[in-house]
Amino acid sequence: MSMNFRRLSLIATLCAGALSALPVAVRAASADSASAFPEDSAPTAPVASPASPASTAVPAAPAAPVGGNLGPAYGPELQGFNYPAPVGQYGFTSQGVALHMAYIDVKPAHANGRTAVLLHGKNFCAATWDTTIHRLSDAGYRVIAPDQIGFCKSSKPEHYQYSFQQLARNTHALLESLGVTDATIIGHSTGGMLAVRYALMYPRETRQLVLVNPIGLEDWKAKGVPSLSVDHWYERELKTTADGIRRYEQSTYYAGQWRSDYEPWVQMLAGMYRGPGKQIVAWNSALLYDMIYTQPVVYEFRQLSMPTLLLIGQKDTAAIGKDASSPEVRAKIGRYPELGKAAAKAIPHATLVEFANLGHAPQMQDPDAFHKALLDGMASVPGNR
Repeated sequence: MSMNFRRLSLIATLCAGALSALPVAVRAASADSASAFPEDSAPTAPVASPASPASTAVPAAPAAPVGGNLGPAYGPELQGFNYPAPVGQYGFTSQGVALHMAYIDVKPAHANGRTAVLLHGKNFCAATWDTTIHRLSDAGYRVIAPDQIGFCKSSKPEHYQYSFQQLARNTHALLESLGVTDATIIGHSTGGMLAVRYALMYPRETRQLVLVNPIGLEDWKAKGVPSLSVDHWYERELKTTADGIRRYEQSTYYAGQWRSDYEPWVQMLAGMYRGPGKQIVAWNSALLYDMIYTQPVVYEFRQLSMPTLLLIGQKDTAAIGKDASSPEVRAKIGRYPELGKAAAKAIPHATLVEFANLGHAPQMQDPDAFHKALLDGMASVPGNR
């Protein structure tokens, strides 16, 4: 299942003239509509609420006109999109539902005895850790990168009580099934919030915590970001397009820059909203946004007992619900130069590394600088405890 991701940009371009027909049909799909990537767009106009999640089906999507966002279409579990390494599936039952959790598990040629677990962000997947997986593996680390429930190649249940505690339990169960009881937990973006929760729940099994431009360094609700209902999030998510994703990622993830090697990740996300599972993808995404907004971790930083490495791109401005906020609120959230320093001060055993010219995804924007800082920081933690 391996693929050279440097070729994906070309593949996406070649596919841009037609949509792939997929056999998976969780719900009937509609075409892409106007851009509405959640943190980048203006709030949508009021719409009729979809069916209650207690009903027998995920809300149906309204019809939408075809826009200028043609490209590859993928299934609701990213069927048709290949990962850079073989994908395993961990099957388990949670909240009375049979689920499966996709993961990459790469064992190094020359092991150093340590394991790194990579936790992806909200608009990312295990595959987006491609370069980091290779750098860590080359340095002797066993690398495990799961797709969380609700994301990418993992299950997207119709009804699920999402919490960071639940996702941490799922991750812990996966690691137990793989014989891993001691790991460096590395979380990016929303994965940083999950990594903090995991470390708080399983401190003895967390050798080191690494937070890469994590969101959740502030409490958006307390700072005035308005609450959006799950129904509202769902309607916004249905409007996701490649153009909206690209604009948001360029401004926030890459500090205004754009390169062709970023495009495959745009198409990875947009492809799920072109495919036959668009509605279940959007529904789970809405539930996850509600989880992120309502479950802050910032108040518990002082309880972290393990060495913690903060890797912070200073040009990042990410904040959930920023576009729905007043100008006064927007001006005071997502200020990562301040947030990173405050987190380093609050976390007892923290080391802060700042990247002056990088945005929300430093591991992708400047892989060499990022991975040098990551590997140096990981090497500073003793191999045995």
